[in-house]
Amino acid sequence: MAYTVVIVEDEQIMLREILQTINWKALGLSVIGTAEDGPSALALIENTSPDIVITDIGLPGIDGLSVLEKCNVPYAVILSGHSDFTYAKRAIKVGVFDYILKPVDDDELEATLKKIVNKLDDDNVEYERLRLGRPENGKILTLPLSVDNHQIQAAILFIEANYSKQIGLTQTADELHISESHLSRLFKEVTGLNFLQYLNALRINKSIEMMANPNKNITEIALACGFATPGYYAKLFRRFMGATPSQFRDLL
Repeated sequence: MAYTVVIVEDEQIMLREILQTINWKALGLSVIGTAEDGPSALALIENTSPDIVITDIGLPGIDGLSVLEKCNVPYAVILSGHSDFTYAKRAIKVGVFDYILKPVDDDELEATLKKIVNKLDDDNVEYERLRLGRPENGKILTLPLSVDNHQIQAAILFIEANYSKQIGLTQTADELHISESHLSRLFKEVTGLNFLQYLNALRINKSIEMMANPNKNITEIALACGFATPGYYAKLFRRFMGATPSQFRDLL
């Protein structure tokens, strides 16, 4: 199965270069769409829920970082002609995987994409482990809700209280007054999951609980559980549970 990629770039020469020079098939990637401005990028990402978004910052309509702020994107790569620290800091807060300066070095971009593919493979292994380890009723993924480490316990409580909002590693680290790198390392060490895996699994659990309410449709459930788009929720749900939300709900 190829992971999916959306490329957002308003410079046609740059877009063609990226499309033609990267060996997508060898990387296990498939480019499923391109966009040349912010609004088109938002619509494309919402409709396709790609695994990876490669985007320029300076786009017509809405800049690339604002696009990422409005979408749940598992992995994003920024291409920019700006080395300004303000952009880099904002990219970190959005959770961008890498920030590559233009002119883009093809080898650097390809190396970054290889790292992301490895991360996605690791994520899928964790999703499968969680699915195989769920309780007998098959309804809820098993997650550690109480741990001995006080910082990670505080992080878990913060996630539990704020999962319906657009939170991430940055906001949680700020809340706990610790560095993101420290929280990331410690979270994995204590829980066995990385931060995003835990957050997504908890959101999936909450969505399954909400499915018991027949008055809530899948779109409402997805948004109420912190997913920016129903498409991303459906894609992630299938990875965790092995079925679409609608298919799973029919079995409850």
